[in-house]
Amino acid sequence: MTDPFPSDPQAIVVEDVFPHAPSLLWKVLTTSALIGRWMMPPSGFAPVVGTRFTFQTKPAGRWDGTIVCEVLKVEENARLSYSWSGGHEDNDGYGSRLDTIVSITLAPVDNGTRVRLVHSGFVLPQNGLAYRNMGEGWKLVTQRLGAVIADEVDARAIH
Repeated sequence: MTDPFPSDPQAIVVEDVFPHAPSLLWKVLTTSALIGRWMMPPSGFAPVVGTRFTFQTKPAGRWDGTIVCEVLKVEENARLSYSWSGGHEDNDGYGSRLDTIVSITLAPVDNGTRVRLVHSGFVLPQNGLAYRNMGEGWKLVTQRLGAVIADEVDARAIH
């Protein structure tokens, strides 16, 4: 029988192709006001290695809901990686301690840009609930990303 909670850290991988240039996707992925429209509003974000920033979500137990991040890698129009840490060691399930990395890669393809999002480092079973919830959540986020991109395209057409 296969172990439903392997001990190796697990990753969520979401990919999609958008019919736009990498530079437009980069703008939507790295502009705080736009990030807030497709994910959560960041506080203190800048696409500069070493920048520390936060997201705020629903608190749980001894965790105040703050997700602490640090930009780890920036390759303009190609790659953005940041740490994603939150939770509290005293919490089980939602709000348990989480130390992960989000990496977003952009690659030009014939019909636009492939976006590959990898959220890695989930330790199971400790992070099982976060892994399942965020696995579904990142799919919704990429759908909202598409809507924000479309709004940006429409705004450019007006000006």
